[in-house]
Amino acid sequence: MLIDKGFLLAAVVFAGMLCQWLAWRVRLPAILFLLCAGIIAGPLAGWLDSDALFGDLLFPFISLSVAVILFEGSLTLRFHQIAGLGQVVRNLISVGVLASWLITAAATRLLFDFPWDLALLFGAITSVTGPTVIVPMLRTVRPTAAVANILRWEGIVIDPVGATLAVLVYEFILAGSGGDALSHTLLAFARLLGVGLFLGSLAGYLYGSVLRRHWLPEFLRNVATLGLVIFIFAFSNSIQHESGLLTVTVMGIWLANMREVALEEILDFKESLSVLLISVLFIVLAARLDFQRFLHLGWQVVFIFLSIQFLSRPLGVMLSALGSKLRWPERHLLAWIGPRGIVAAAISALFAIKLGGLGYGEAELLVPLTFSVIIGTVVLQSATARFLAQWLGVAEPEPRGFLVIGANLVARTIGKALQEAGCRVLLVDSSWERISKARMEGLETYYGEPVSEHADRYLDLAGIGSLLALSPRGALNTLSCMHYRLEFGAQRVFAIQTAADLEMAKERKAVSRERWQVLFGPEVTFAGLATLLTQEGWELRKTTLGEAFTYADYRQRHGKELIPLFAVTPKGEIEVFVVEEGRPDPQPGWTVISLVAEPGPSS
Repeated sequence: MLIDKGFLLAAVVFAGMLCQWLAWRVRLPAILFLLCAGIIAGPLAGWLDSDALFGDLLFPFISLSVAVILFEGSLTLRFHQIAGLGQVVRNLISVGVLASWLITAAATRLLFDFPWDLALLFGAITSVTGPTVIVPMLRTVRPTAAVANILRWEGIVIDPVGATLAVLVYEFILAGSGGDALSHTLLAFARLLGVGLFLGSLAGYLYGSVLRRHWLPEFLRNVATLGLVIFIFAFSNSIQHESGLLTVTVMGIWLANMREVALEEILDFKESLSVLLISVLFIVLAARLDFQRFLHLGWQVVFIFLSIQFLSRPLGVMLSALGSKLRWPERHLLAWIGPRGIVAAAISALFAIKLGGLGYGEAELLVPLTFSVIIGTVVLQSATARFLAQWLGVAEPEPRGFLVIGANLVARTIGKALQEAGCRVLLVDSSWERISKARMEGLETYYGEPVSEHADRYLDLAGIGSLLALSPRGALNTLSCMHYRLEFGAQRVFAIQTAADLEMAKERKAVSRERWQVLFGPEVTFAGLATLLTQEGWELRKTTLGEAFTYADYRQRHGKELIPLFAVTPKGEIEVFVVEEGRPDPQPGWTVISLVAEPGPSS
């Protein structure tokens, strides 16, 4: 049965978004679900024929998509993130790539009896990791900041390096063997490097200057950036074959580190576009797989995977980390995590077609061999990296800090109390005036909306496991709770009531309380707390309970002139008082943080 191409393309996009949602829901790399969708739609069911769907535009589409993905990733790379660790990153994309390339090539030559040129090409293709699989894995693993930043930088910068290496090997194959081929390859490398660095830097500087001087209207910035990236990629390739990936990566890094250049809206647009392109690409490429070629690989493919996972990656990391300040457990975790992603898949498909047309029969095995490595590394590392990080002691501790929505008087007062109790506290507000006051009081802040693409990308939630919505805007509190309850769990998401919430129908209140906890008591509102904090005589107090002075005695002594906020256990754990009676139930030895109308017995 023939399926309309327009409907088929729409179905691919819809399936990609469904896979992305499922991956976000279960906290696994989306590549796993995208590969399954492509394999089901292509080889198994026969619904999707990628070559027939795109025709001659398939490989231009792949090339341009990879360029946009790499540019978006490079826009997030700021040099201050790897202060003191830049040498490790440089080594990973040089020494690390060299080790991975040569070891993988030797194993492929030995196990599959490939010609040396094809073996070296496969080693170059699989030397790249990739941000599309690294970033979702980091969210689950939650390693130390040093490990996370190194892996993210490596995953983005190594893609054009690996692609360049693959291009050079391909040029060597085309030129034949001997001294002429070597000189041709070295000349191609010099031109590729020169064109990529020069055009990327020039385009980054000029476009950054345009943005800084506001020569583009707001509504054109996103489209103009996309158009420039596509044009500079194609223009670079027209000057020097396959130099475009390096050019757009250099351009993105230049823009990311240029002062006074507003990139937030561009990043939001590019990230959404990258998610779409990645989703479509993986499904389209997976649909082109041929199971018969997988059968031709045999048991040898397992040893290729093992050589990458247990030999080339660890050796490359250990050599790259020599002389660095990285601790040995951090080096071991870096040596374990190195999943392959979209760039490896795309490059293998491109070169398989090109070399197949030149009469290289073994080239048809490049794609299934590459996908086997991708699937093996992603599945194994996704399943084991979190456990390994915990065992090595390089995972972030169980989060006990608080994300506070708002930097108003109520939020700042409560934030300082929690900070003094030993918790990490991060205040989020879109008012620069309130953020400035919070910073002057020594509180950690994030300037922006709590629910946004920018917050999802830049909000550092390391060590944070609970949400306190303390904004006077009830709609913002509700939106924040809905957004973060899947991150923290409904039992660790709390919101203060507003006056409008008190007038809400009982049915709506019951639904809300199923989704998050209501702070401090049935009659406590934001306006009420703000008023009490400005009245003379009301202040925040810490009181330690004992056998002779229990929580019941404490409540009886102060009566209605007491609003319990938090209870700190002897182990330093924070329990939040909510609208439900008996939660928490402070015991002797606990410390209660309350808003009281007069001084009480303090610790």
